[in-house]
Amino acid sequence: MKITTLALAAISILQLAAAQPYGKRRAHARDLTLDKRETVVVWVDQNGNRIDPPSAPAPEAAAAAAAPTPQAPPANAAPDSGTGNGIVYSPYNADNSCKSQDQVNSDFSKMTGYSFVRVYGVDCNQVSTVLNAAKPKGMKVFAGIFDIDKVDSQVQTLIAAAKSSWDSIHTVSVGNELVNFGTPPASVIAAVNSARSQLRAAGYNGPVVTVDTFVALINHPELCQASDYAAANCHAFFAGVDASTAGSYVAEQAAAVSKACGGKKTIITETGWPHQGSANGNAIPSKSNQQSAIDSLKGSFSSDPGNIIFFTAFDDLWKNDNGATFGAEKYYGILG
Repeated sequence: MKITTLALAAISILQLAAAQPYGKRRAHARDLTLDKRETVVVWVDQNGNRIDPPSAPAPEAAAAAAAPTPQAPPANAAPDSGTGNGIVYSPYNADNSCKSQDQVNSDFSKMTGYSFVRVYGVDCNQVSTVLNAAKPKGMKVFAGIFDIDKVDSQVQTLIAAAKSSWDSIHTVSVGNELVNFGTPPASVIAAVNSARSQLRAAGYNGPVVTVDTFVALINHPELCQASDYAAANCHAFFAGVDASTAGSYVAEQAAAVSKACGGKKTIITETGWPHQGSANGNAIPSKSNQQSAIDSLKGSFSSDPGNIIFFTAFDDLWKNDNGATFGAEKYYGILG
């Protein structure tokens, strides 16, 4: 079709079925109430039909203009995810207190069939407690630096806890959905570079990434270039699709991220389905729909199960819920 007119429209993702209504989940920040809406730019023709945008500069050129130069990844930057999926874990009680080592051990005794576990920060001595629980089960730990304003101190806390166990660290993430919530990409990239330098000096040679929503990564491929692989959060529930199609939806977004990031390996670092809460169009929270979504996701990623991390092991009763979260934020627990 010949295009004679182009209109640039800023459309809320909550109004756009083709892109995920997204903005959630700072899963480690226990005192934040978040708005899930995010504005993205969509190109349309004179009839209002979506079209591909005009060609943009190569991701490398965009990154060079917008942010500090990403450091080159090491030769072994791809993570060893084992033969199973990953799963998210948060070591907090319902009253926001920290779980003890015995409680963490008890939680891990319920985790079977997962090769690695993702955590978001260094508070609650969680690097140590989670490593202590994960290693006997042969699970690796996807560790996290949550607050980039304290990147140096938090990296040093992580190093102190993990320096004798680098072979058990799957990945270190720096930030979670920061650009999605308004942090300039340059600030995130600078924090990633700083964390990577300190971790390399301490003997860690595995992947260092920043995690963001798939929308943020597509719009800011310089985040992928700063990371050793593309790390994207993607929840089909917020697209309002049926649970049985969750896998195909998330796989499609993962492919879009990889394409935007120049073919870089993409891992979906959060995806799941709530078992309780309000409906979002055709996306209905329930135990049966949660299982249907998980089955769909596993099927779509069966050829490389380590490319998906399920959200989350247990209900996060320490969180807050509101209309933007469909009253479901606490209820993504797969195991209880």
